[in-house]
Amino acid sequence: MAVGPGAAPAELADLVSRFRRDAAAVSSRDGWETLRVEWLGRKRGVVRNLEARLRELEPAERRDFGRGLHELRQEVESAIEALDRRLAEAERSRALDRARLDVTLPGRRRPIGTLHPITLVYQEIESIFRQMGYSVAEGPEIEDDYHNFGALNFPEDHPARDEQDTLHLRDGRLLRTHTSPIQVRTLLARKPPVRILGIGRVYRNDNTLRHSPMFHQVEALVVDRGITFGHLKGAIETFFKQLFDADTQVRLRPSFFPFVEPGAEVDVTCPFCRGDRSAAAAGQTTPTGSAGCGTCSGTGWMEIMGSGMVDPRVLENLGVDPDVWTGFAFGGGIDRIAMARYGLPNIRMLFENDLRLLRQIHR
Repeated sequence: MAVGPGAAPAELADLVSRFRRDAAAVSSRDGWETLRVEWLGRKRGVVRNLEARLRELEPAERRDFGRGLHELRQEVESAIEALDRRLAEAERSRALDRARLDVTLPGRRRPIGTLHPITLVYQEIESIFRQMGYSVAEGPEIEDDYHNFGALNFPEDHPARDEQDTLHLRDGRLLRTHTSPIQVRTLLARKPPVRILGIGRVYRNDNTLRHSPMFHQVEALVVDRGITFGHLKGAIETFFKQLFDADTQVRLRPSFFPFVEPGAEVDVTCPFCRGDRSAAAAGQTTPTGSAGCGTCSGTGWMEIMGSGMVDPRVLENLGVDPDVWTGFAFGGGIDRIAMARYGLPNIRMLFENDLRLLRQIHR
């Protein structure tokens, strides 16, 4: 507010009346701040402008005007301080009201946590294999080249040994790339017959939309006299029929792995479309007209693990006579098994920590 140098005490009285009206209308902290700046602001405040003009008055006018200005300043400062205390008290009162606890209300229940789907599948797999007569073996996650590659028949120039695929440590060791070293350590420590399950975390130097640098694997190993490929297929079928349901079908396709001969990829009927026959009966078809769904690319099958008869050279590397003992091994990613077990269309859903999903997968 601009006040001329000739402002009379009567005009100061009008300013006092105006200030009182403005102060009475303040009901919030923002309104208080606006009032303070308008009346006591250092640059354009009403009181500061009046003080600047006091020096321009004649001596005869200065005394009365100065007395009125002093009274105005005192009232403005006192009123603003009182408003500040009143607003602070109101804020404290509201905070106490919000924090007040009604002891007659029922207590707030804390949400009860549950095991992660991967852990649930861990436990379920262990239970099934124990019923099949397997024991659970363990091994370190930090391995050396021999246990992770050399003993398993990986050639020196195999791409898996390269830093682009394997996470190497500065001391020459590495993070295991599969759970097969558990089988190596078992056969080095125990003589056949053996029937073990290896399960745990594994690591690859791969972090893309389709792959994770850390994931989980399970592998089964049987070495005994007279073990055949038929035993392998029977063990795989028994496992998946117990894990999924009795209608689950298993298909073995020829494949190559350095540590088994012959080797085979293991497919199971797609858990989403239930395979060719179920999908066709339900009228589910892909754009090409074949039975199936998008998850299985219209085939009705889901690739889930690898398998094969233990290569005789691997047995020899571990001090086991391949003319006396034979064996089979099979294994794959637990994450993929969990995806199929719980009917998840995308494996990344397991690690997005969506509580809506995790609450649905519990015991």
